[in-house]
Amino acid sequence: MDPQSLKKLNAARAARQAIALVTDLGDGRDRVVHEGDGVAGDLGGALDRAFRTGKSGVVEVDGREFFINVHLPPPRLVVIGAVHISQAMAPMATLAGYDMEIIDPRTAFATPERFEGVRLDAEWPEAVLKQRPLDPYCALCAITHDPKIDDYPLKAALEAKCFYVGALGSRKTHAKRVERLLADGVPQKAIDTIASPIGLDIGASSPAEIAVAILAQVIEAFRKRQISPQMAVV
Repeated sequence: MDPQSLKKLNAARAARQAIALVTDLGDGRDRVVHEGDGVAGDLGGALDRAFRTGKSGVVEVDGREFFINVHLPPPRLVVIGAVHISQAMAPMATLAGYDMEIIDPRTAFATPERFEGVRLDAEWPEAVLKQRPLDPYCALCAITHDPKIDDYPLKAALEAKCFYVGALGSRKTHAKRVERLLADGVPQKAIDTIASPIGLDIGASSPAEIAVAILAQVIEAFRKRQISPQMAVV
């Protein structure tokens, strides 16, 4: 591998950015491609699929074989609210390969006993997210029903262009949320990307069913996300 390629790979992985090493199996030459780079033709289509699925492999393009070695940052699932839904979601998220963490300043809810084995911060989201900022490989689920807790991380998630932003609440609740976010300077176009009511419409009623609906929607958003040049800066 070219030393410069290795340097670029390491830098991108440290910055939680998606990157692929494309090696021509005929002559051994390689090059680094960032997610969102414009690559034309069938090779570009193969790279697009690799970035969406996270699967490496050999592709044949115009009679030449290339090995695409793709590296995606582990998707990070940030849940605002140490509630029954997040309790049910935690083991599912782990099985699905998501690094899940829960933030809730309400110490009566955010207890290690209720969330064993899950990263838990019994602090205000403002403090936690300043230490560990959100990025395009994060999903943000706000499920406390408390604007004082939910609104800041929602705004931060939209600004960070998280691949998924969802918020629990009725349409009436969401309408009031929209008013607050607009008053706080969030563009309507960004607000329109919030999934609310949160989760796929599967008729969920119990906390566990709602957790399934939310996680399914997160997975759908990740696999169908728009691959944009903004995610390809190193």
